[in-house]
Parts: sequence; structure tokens; C-alpha cells
Amino acid sequence: MAIKKQFLKSKPVCKVTFSISPKEASNVAVVGSFNEWNAASTPLKKLKNGTFKTTVDLEANNSYEFRYVIDGVYTNDAEADSFSWNDYAGAENSVLTV
Repeated sequence: MAIKKQFLKSKPVCKVTFSISPKEASNVAVVGSFNEWNAASTPLKKLKNGTFKTTVDLEANNSYEFRYVIDGVYTNDAEADSFSWNDYAGAENSVLTV
């Protein structure tokens, strides 16, 4: 799992690239507070090497809770900036700070 942040000089936006290499998966998405937890809105594209990847533009100076959905199973990113308990989910969510 990896998260890459690229801050833009021209506007208060951070391009965040999410990438994950599950052992075997057919569908991967990232869900979070930035897309209303909608798995259909931010799917990751499978690359030839088996890694799934996508890039999203997020407003800078904010924190976002997120998780990956790998073939219907919610998974945290071990490399997240931090983790936050979510009563609604009954689990911890990964937190990204940009």
C-alpha cells in the first residue's frame, strides 16, 4: 500500500495517488469522507504488474477518513497518516492529512 501526495502551487489542492497490491483481487476502490463512502465513485485501475492505482484531487489543509474496498472487504492502509475510530462503522478508519 502506498499514498503519494503532490501539492499544487497554483491552487489549494493536493493530488493524492492511492496504490495497493492485493494478492488476488478483481475490484478495488477507495472510499472515504471525500467521496461520501461511495465505492462506485473512485475505483482503482489494475495495472499490468497487478497493482491497483488511482489519483484524486483533495482540498489542501484538511483530513479525510478513508478505506479500501477489495472485492467487497473493507481494508485500512497501513501507511495512513493516522487512524480514527468510527462508531458508525464500528471500526478504525485510515486518516489522510493533506
